[in-house]
Amino acid sequence: MRLVGVGVGPGDPELITLKAVRVLAAADAVVVPVMAGAPAGTGRAEATVLAHARPGRLVRVPFALDDRGGVTGRREQAWDDAARAVLAVFDGGAGEIAFATIGDPNVYSTFHYLAQTVRGLRPAVEVSTVPGITAMQDLAARSGTVLCEGREPLSLVPLTAGIEAFEAALAGPGTVVAYKGWRRMDGVRAAIERHGRTGAAVVGRGVGLPGEWVGPLAELAGPLPYLSSVLVPPVRSGRGGKL
Repeated sequence: MRLVGVGVGPGDPELITLKAVRVLAAADAVVVPVMAGAPAGTGRAEATVLAHARPGRLVRVPFALDDRGGVTGRREQAWDDAARAVLAVFDGGAGEIAFATIGDPNVYSTFHYLAQTVRGLRPAVEVSTVPGITAMQDLAARSGTVLCEGREPLSLVPLTAGIEAFEAALAGPGTVVAYKGWRRMDGVRAAIERHGRTGAAVVGRGVGLPGEWVGPLAELAGPLPYLSSVLVPPVRSGRGGKL
């Protein structure tokens, strides 16, 4: 029995690797996460999967994707229920199950919690992952932003960790990427301004989806969805200045 976490990219069905398409096509079943209690609709990962795999093999499994309270009882229950649903598919005869996750399965993905739970209940299950294109890569391409140059580091900060972590990264010499910042944009703007980086900062809202918005932070208006990204490159001068 094999459980494979498959990164399906940030939303654009074309931003998926050939290996991911092959694994999705070969799997006996493809599990897609959906938000527990949300109105019926096609999720971001599910939409990409449907562009590349037969819908008859899809298994929709609810997760507490909107729970922001840490390890809550609701979230743990969702992990347990999802693991049991995956094991039921194995018990029904599946040899390989793919779990489709937006972005990359090793970058802030719920796949890790599912895999831990499945292995805890059935240690014989083999777990592996297929890397995917991340939102920051897609946003960098769409906005013409160079993520890293020369000796620059790259910092990825979830704003659920607090503005302090973001501010500490901004004090460094490299590009800072912020995820999960929709409730903290006022603090994000202020921190970027304090470090003199507003001019090059860009935001992606719903990147790769209908109605997406990509543009300078200074021009951002209106609310941000949870899955939004902010890129803040350092000040650069001259060709090869960071070598």
